[in-house]
Amino acid sequence: MVEISTIGIDIAKNVFQVHATGPDGGTVLCRRLRRDNVAKFFASIPPCLVGIEACGTSHHWAREIAAFGHDVRLMPPRYVRPYVKRNKNDSADAEAICEAVRRPNMRFVPVKTTKQQAVLIEHAVRDLLVCQRTQLVNALRGHLAEFGIVAPQGLHRVRELTAIVDSSDVRLPDAARAALRFVLDELVGVDARIAAIEAGIAKSAKADQTAKRLMTIPGIGPIIASRLVATVADPGVFRSGRDLAAFIGLVPRQHSTGGRARLGRITKQGNGALRRLFVNGAMAAMRQSKVLSADPWLLRLRGRKPPLVVAVALANKMARAAWAVMTREEDWRPRLGEAATA
Repeated sequence: MVEISTIGIDIAKNVFQVHATGPDGGTVLCRRLRRDNVAKFFASIPPCLVGIEACGTSHHWAREIAAFGHDVRLMPPRYVRPYVKRNKNDSADAEAICEAVRRPNMRFVPVKTTKQQAVLIEHAVRDLLVCQRTQLVNALRGHLAEFGIVAPQGLHRVRELTAIVDSSDVRLPDAARAALRFVLDELVGVDARIAAIEAGIAKSAKADQTAKRLMTIPGIGPIIASRLVATVADPGVFRSGRDLAAFIGLVPRQHSTGGRARLGRITKQGNGALRRLFVNGAMAAMRQSKVLSADPWLLRLRGRKPPLVVAVALANKMARAAWAVMTREEDWRPRLGEAATA
C-alpha cells in the first residue's frame, strides 16, 4: 500500500470525501466513503495527520478517528477556503483541507470532549427557549396593541398584559382573550423550562473549580463561566488575554497600512454567543459592582463615551481577566487602588 502522510476529509451526512497525500506532497488517494465505511478506512491505514473543517459533527468524527491513533486537527472553515481552487465541490474541499492542515501557521480548533459538548448543548437549548419566550412576548404585545392595550418595555412588565388577558377587561373581545390564553400558557411553560435549565447550568458551574474562579470577576456569573469553560477548555492555546478577547470578538476591526494604525468598531467575527453574554454581563456590572464603579479608568470612560461603547470596553477587560484567572488558576483580585476606593 502507498504510504500516506496527510489526509483531508470533507465530512457530510452520508458521503465523505477523502484526499490523501504522501510524504512528498503528491496525491496518492482520492476516494468517496459512505458513513459506515469511515471507521473501517481509518482503522486499516497507519497513523497519519488528518485534517477536518470545524463544523457540525466534526468533534465526534475527530474523536472517532483519533481512537485509531491518528493525529486529528480541526480548522475553521474560513481559514481553509483560500486553498480551494476554482469551483467548489467535495473533491476540491477535501484537497484544500489536506493542503491547509500542513501549513505551519494554521490555527486549529481543540477537539471538544463529550462533556464539553453536553454543556454547550444546554446553553444552545437555553438560547432557543429564550428566543421562543421573546417571540411569545412580542406576539402578546402586538396583538394587545391592536386594541389599544400597551405596557412599558421590559420583560417584567408583561405581567400587566397578563393580568388584562386574565381579567374581564371590556377592551378585549372574548374570542381574542381565548386565543391569547394559549399564548400565556405557552409562555408560562417556556419560563419554567428556562428556569430549570438555568438551575442545572448554575449547579454544574458551582461544582467546577475553574468556573468558580471565573465567577469572582464582577460581571461574570454561572451562565458566562459555564459557557466559557466549555468553549475554552485549554486557555493555553491563547498567547495572551487579548487573543481570548479577539476570539470572542471584543476587539476593534483593524485596517492599517503604511505604518499607520486604524482601528474601527468591533465586528461580527468571533464567538457571537460569548460576546453577547460578556457585553450583557458588563452592562450589569457597570450598574451593580461597587469595585468597578470606583475604577478610575471606567469612570473616565463613562464620562466621554456612550454606555454601550463602555460596556464593550469593559467586556474586553473582563475577557482578559478571565484568561488570567484560567491560566494562573487563581481567584480574581481587584487592583489595590480600586479595592481601597471601593
